This record gives sequence, C-alpha cells and structure tokens, in this order.
Amino acid sequence: MGYREVYDAWKADPEAFWMDAAKAIDWIEPPSKALNADKAPFYEWFTDAKVNACWNAVDRHVEGGRGEQAAIIYDSPITGKKRTITYAELQNRVAALAGALAARGVTKGDRIIIYMPMVPEALEAMLACARIGAIHSVVFGGFAANELAVRIDDCAPKCIIAGSCGIEPGRVVKYKPLLDGAINMASSKPEFCVILQREEERADLIEGRDFDWADFVDGATPADPVPVEGNHPAYILYTSGTTGQPKGVVRHTAGHLVALHWTMKNIYNVDPGEVFWAASDVGWVVGHSYICYAPLIAGNTTVVFEGKPVGTPDAGTFWRVIQEHDVKVLFTAPTAFRAIKREDPGGALIRDYDLSGLRALFLAGERADPDTIEWAEDKLRVPVIDHWWQTETGYAIASNPMGIEHLPVKIGSPSMAMPGYDVQILSDEGNPLSAGELGAIAVKLPLPPGTLPTLWNAEERYLKSYLNTFPGYYETGDAGMIDEDGYLYIMARTDDVINVAGHRLSTGAMEEVLAAHPDVAECAVIGATDTLKGQLPVGFLCTNAGTEKPSEQIVRECVSLVREKIGPVAAFKHAVVVDRLPKTRSGKILRGTMVKIADNQDYKMPATIDDPAILDEIKVALKTIGYAG
Repeated sequence: MGYREVYDAWKADPEAFWMDAAKAIDWIEPPSKALNADKAPFYEWFTDAKVNACWNAVDRHVEGGRGEQAAIIYDSPITGKKRTITYAELQNRVAALAGALAARGVTKGDRIIIYMPMVPEALEAMLACARIGAIHSVVFGGFAANELAVRIDDCAPKCIIAGSCGIEPGRVVKYKPLLDGAINMASSKPEFCVILQREEERADLIEGRDFDWADFVDGATPADPVPVEGNHPAYILYTSGTTGQPKGVVRHTAGHLVALHWTMKNIYNVDPGEVFWAASDVGWVVGHSYICYAPLIAGNTTVVFEGKPVGTPDAGTFWRVIQEHDVKVLFTAPTAFRAIKREDPGGALIRDYDLSGLRALFLAGERADPDTIEWAEDKLRVPVIDHWWQTETGYAIASNPMGIEHLPVKIGSPSMAMPGYDVQILSDEGNPLSAGELGAIAVKLPLPPGTLPTLWNAEERYLKSYLNTFPGYYETGDAGMIDEDGYLYIMARTDDVINVAGHRLSTGAMEEVLAAHPDVAECAVIGATDTLKGQLPVGFLCTNAGTEKPSEQIVRECVSLVREKIGPVAAFKHAVVVDRLPKTRSGKILRGTMVKIADNQDYKMPATIDDPAILDEIKVALKTIGYAG
C-alpha cells in the first residue's frame, strides 16, 4: 500500500489500525481495545493492557537470538573513547541497576530524575526505570541548579541518577556541584543519589546520600521486568512553558511502545539489526524517542554520540561516524548541518569518507530551510527528509514516510500528515481555512498513541495550554498552511507570525529568502515593535567561513532579496551580521528572547541557552541598527 492508502485506512478505522500496529509489541496482557475515551478530552490508549517497556526494548531481542547484536555504539570524539554494548550485555547491566534501585526501595510509580551526559549509562538508567515501573524524568546534563530544583520539586523524585561531569570541547562541566545546589534549593529531597564517576572529573560524594554507580550495582540481584498498565507513565519530560514554569509532558507506556515501533520501519525505513543514529541528546525528546526507545524496541543498533558536528575535531566528524559504524539513517537538527556547511561550504571533508551505506538524512527540531536541504542533498546524494514533530507528540506529526512510499519532495514542507494525525489550518476564530491560507496548525482530537495524555500534576494547565483555544483540537502553537496537494508547511511559531501594517507575514518565509544568499550560512528573523507599522522584521545573518564580502554589502543584498521575493509589503529594511545566534543546547534559535532584547523588555535568561554571553553580542548588534535602547 502507498501513503494515501495507509492514511485512509487509519482514518476509516483508527481502532483497527492501532490494534494491528500493537501486534508488534510483546504484551503480558494484550489490550482489548485501542482508544479509551472515558475521560475525554484526556484520551488514553491501550489502557487495559499489561506490558513492560524494558522487556520490549532489550530482553525480547536476547530471547529471540539477537543477544550478540550491538544494541548501543558509544562514540565520544571528545574523550576519544568508543565501545559497543550488545543486547545481552545491556540486559545484564540494566537488570543489575534496576535490582539495585529496587533494593533501595524504588517501586512502580516512584519518580527518578536522570541528570546525565551522553554516555550509554544514561540509556541504561532510563531502561532500568522502565524495568521496575519507575517513572524517569531526564533533565539535560549541566542544567542550572535552580532549573533542576524546579523539576525536583515538581516530580518529587525518590532518587537522582547523575554523572559526575559532562565534557564539552575544551572544558569539563562539573555536574555534582549543580546537583548539590539544586537539592539544597528544592523543598522536595531525594532519598538517595547514584553518581556515575567519570575519570575526567570524580565528584565528592555525600556519605549516606550518594552512591558510586559501580559500587551501587556491584553484587545487586538482577530485577525482572515489572508489568505495568498501558496508561502507566513511562516518563515525564519537561518542556519550556510561557510562564517560566516548565511543563511536565507525560508519556504513557503502551502508546509510546506501539507508536515508536511503527515509525521505525514506516517512517525511517530501517530494519532490525541496522544502525540508526539520532545525533541529539538524551535530555531532549529526540533522545528519548530515537536514541533510546524506538531503535531498541525495533531491534536496531543505536549510536550514542558525545561530540559536536564541528570542532570535535572538525566538520567531518559526522561523516567519520557514518562510515565507521555503517549508519543507515541519520537524524539530526538543521542547525547541525548549518554548522557543518558554514565550516566546510564546499563539502570537501565528505570526500574523505565512504558514505555509501547511508540511505537517508532526516531533519527535525526547527524549520529546515531550503538552502540547507539542497546543500545536504547535493553533497550526500541521499534523500533529505524534513519532518515535523514536538516534545508533546513524541514522534512525527508530518513526514515523508520512507518505509511506505517516498513521496515527491517539496522543499520547505515536511510533507504529509502521518496516520493518527488529522491536521487542519484554523483561523483565529477556529474555522478551517482553505488551501494556501496561513493560519494556526491544529490537530483534531483524539491525538494518536504515544502523544501526551496530560501534564504531570497539571490537568488544568494541560487544557489551557493545548485544548481550550480551539475546542476539539490540539493547538500546536505553530503557524503554517496546507497546499492543494495536502503538503503541510510550517512557517513559524504562532507568535512568530508578525503583523506589519495589518499584513500577517511569516518570519520563516523571510528566513528562507535570506538563507538562499550564497554568503549566508545561518539566519533568523524576528518581529520588533514599531510605532508606525505595529511590527517590523529584523534579520540576523551569520556568514560562511571564508566570506570576503563586506558585511554592509551582504546586508544590502539581503534586503533587496526579501523585497524581490516577498515584496515591499514585508517592510524588510533592517538586518545585521553577527558571529552567532543565541540557541538552546538542542539548536533551537531563541527568537523570543531576541524580540525582548530588541523591544527593551526584561527577559529571563533561558535555562536551555548554550552560551549566555551571546545575548550581550545580540544587544550590541541591535544597537547598531537602532534597537535595544
């Protein structure tokens, strides 16, 4: 069947579609039905089933004769270390850690915060929680103490599992002082902590509270998988909230097992035994879904990469990993490829490696600009698939489903809605808009399995954040359109659609034009307040390495380009060349913070910012064009 037949089959009978997908999972007690609408709009999936996520991700592959297959490949160009962990080894390691946790009183439903760098033990900790029915909450390693404290207070963990440090190019980030500071700040205190001591920085342990990981698991009785209900929370993952208070996205166990398994073949087109690499971090949703759970549930080999796309040691590090480990599919953020393209615009380093095993590149995390997609297509000679999803959904809302049908690519679009998602474009009043009209992107309820059923201890906030604006729909917070062929276009976050003298304009469309300039490696456009027109667009331009053209000339050419491609209505007159853009550690550009700087408003330092000093550079740059006071 092609994409259209599969999508129509889901739409005609969602119950049958998801019950059929559920056959790929090992159930302790199989579900009697897929959807549970008893508490609508708090929908649940496979509620009456009994299942264990760790069994499905690890044990069943050992039982099925794949114990000697690599489950995890760890590659750390920062430390120079590599190792491979087979499924049989992973089973032993996870069962021992789970047994040690159980011996300290951790039981089904207890929360455990995981505060780890990109090492295999981070995945082992997640799987150990799943093995005994504990609910993990991974917090990005190196998060500030106050931000970690907020998360401790929200989920009240019995235990915190942490690394002694993270390692960045040229520096060691000590995690333990941050952890100690967070525990001191938090009202809720963990009963104990388990610390993975890394040789680059061994942490001082507090006697009676902290345990060395190696000592903790030594001699532990391995734990068997604990059956949990289908609607038992597998994890809580905090995402930024508009109030500054993070939102704890909940993921139910059964739904995410079924949905993630379905995606590995149908979307990414990888088979059991093949190597799949999501170049992300366990602290983000991509790390949960596609470094840890989905590849292992599907019997793939997953890559845990501790490095950067550039600088560890150069812009060829991705190509080395692909060649060395025979990666079939790479999934990363557009910002990683923009960084590589900026350092090596001609792709010279690619020629040093054999990438013949790579079948596809998938991009997500932010809008993939056409210039980056075209560069990757030209240099890698494989399909480059932009797909769109959110922390809340856990996997793709829209994609090009390579395992079903390789749809014709329309650059700038993440292609079509995936089965489970009835995506519509709505006006501010909630009315469906026609093809080609820009509006709010919403998904008709119920959302499919594996998406968020609620927020942790915050049902009212869940309703207010996602369901109240458009009754009967999930509000994505993104703006875009659907063309006459059904292709979806994500143009901006809803608050990035700016109003210039009454005209609703997408900053994303302007960014596409700017990114097409041959000297521009990366860019961002924000809407700054203007007394006459309401808002005016302001562009930020990062130029390619080796560009000799003066900045003033590049700005003039970019202003002309926007005028030519979008028209005078955009009123695009202001742009500035900067060395770098402020981003989260996952590579998302902090446009909202830049708007506040331009408008002279107070702003809270984003917890996820990669380098706080960059905001001062942005302020200086904005002053040169008359903004930021």
